[in-house]
Amino acid sequence: MVEIRFHGRGGQGTVVASKILADAINKEGKFVQAYPEFGVERRGAPVYAFIRIDETPIFDKSRIYSPDHIVVLDPTLIEAIDVTEGLKEKGWIIVNTDKKPEELAFPTKYRVATIDATHIALKHQLGTRATPIVNTAIVGAVVKVLDLARLESVIQAVKEGVPLKPEENAAAAKEAYESVVFHS
Repeated sequence: MVEIRFHGRGGQGTVVASKILADAINKEGKFVQAYPEFGVERRGAPVYAFIRIDETPIFDKSRIYSPDHIVVLDPTLIEAIDVTEGLKEKGWIIVNTDKKPEELAFPTKYRVATIDATHIALKHQLGTRATPIVNTAIVGAVVKVLDLARLESVIQAVKEGVPLKPEENAAAAKEAYESVVFHS
């Protein structure tokens, strides 16, 4: 089983990102769960989303405490909370930032990938300059780094799961898939 924890802020599309990723993985014939965890629902508040992936049906519905990988949609959360809490050694940390992986101060026991999802979202006019919606770009990067699904499955899941600007969101996912920076 693969377990992934998403860290974001309300309004960025964290929960939608986990659902789109789950749909893309499900299109590959795997079993998957996606669910959020958040307190007071308000824009800007920290939001968590979780995904479980397996070859067999998944019955565990609990919170993920020791994820295999984490995804950070808002890089300011890195300074605000311990996004690596419980992360397994050699797990991937995929971060929305314009920095290179080696510029981030994570322990060397983790692998780091970066994607400037904010720039991509703004380029494709997803959200506003003040609140870019980075979810589809993040999904493209996650799929590339973790090799969870084909790009075609992601594009299809984006077009089915995003009611506004489906073509722009699909283009953002594709661009992120092609430009994420990581070393395996």
